[in-house]
Amino acid sequence: MTDRDLSQLFDRAFAPLQAAVNEARIPGGVLGLVERGGARLVRAVGSAQIVPDVRLMHEGTWFDLASLTKVIFTTPRILALAEEGVINLDAPLISALPDLRQYDEKAWERKVTFRQCLGHQTPFPAVAPIYSYGRDADLLRAFILQREWQAGLPVYSDINFILLGFALERLSGKTIRDMDPGPGFAFSAEPDQSAATEDCTWRHRVLSGEVHDDNCSALQGAGHAGLFGTAASILDFAQGLLTGTGASPALIALMRTPLSATRTHGWEHPYENWSGGGLCSPGTIGHTGFTGTGLWIDFDKGKAWTLLTNRIHPTRHFNSGIATLRQAVGDLVNGD
Repeated sequence: MTDRDLSQLFDRAFAPLQAAVNEARIPGGVLGLVERGGARLVRAVGSAQIVPDVRLMHEGTWFDLASLTKVIFTTPRILALAEEGVINLDAPLISALPDLRQYDEKAWERKVTFRQCLGHQTPFPAVAPIYSYGRDADLLRAFILQREWQAGLPVYSDINFILLGFALERLSGKTIRDMDPGPGFAFSAEPDQSAATEDCTWRHRVLSGEVHDDNCSALQGAGHAGLFGTAASILDFAQGLLTGTGASPALIALMRTPLSATRTHGWEHPYENWSGGGLCSPGTIGHTGFTGTGLWIDFDKGKAWTLLTNRIHPTRHFNSGIATLRQAVGDLVNGD
């Protein structure tokens, strides 16, 4: 694709984001697109914050990436430990967390494997208000490990990646916030350089530059959320996977290997009505974040795009139309 063609495609893909801002469905956002060969476009629109003050969005705005933490931070590290022989993906988590449900050796939680957590194939619930049990991070970790979780059908669950984060901490001897988040990423950001998220009801302030996820905040770092980054850092990460320079071929292959009709190791792959739209090639992986973020990598077409918004600012209790926006952008990125 020529530079002119790429620029025109990007203009078309940016239009739904511009419209969402114009219609006050979201305060602002940043769209970024990169090709395997290095061509890159990034554009910002709208406001990074509207309450209590107004700040403009810019291309270098830092975003709370929410569940993109799962695929940018946690998944590559778990897969790398498996490649190094430190863990076996098909071994139970108790190989790294022997105290998981330690008072009941027959508990189903003790049989859950690393691979099942990566693919969200466990009976854990989607989410739980762990933060409401207190703010002592060590006690909350013990609570999560010893709680008798109610088993259900497999669903996308933050608990899977909270436990994977615990495994990373236990094996490294470091808390997640003491780990290297990777080039261009961090676990917090300067408030005046960040996209604001919610006016938090229990922290009693508009959050900007500090993690929005309630459980991650109470745990003071976790494997399911908490990473901050910019469009540039996300595109650098994506290009590294496209070119094979950001991870080993074996790790990238696992990220692309389906474990179910919707999921790979850590990521999603295309299915009907998925977030990346209906025109992605089968060789695409992607993931979204609750704060309004997303990343999609199409290996067959050699391109990746990130859509970053502050759609929950100043409240999550508003229909921003983010699902439709993501699909519209994805279809235009992959259109002729």
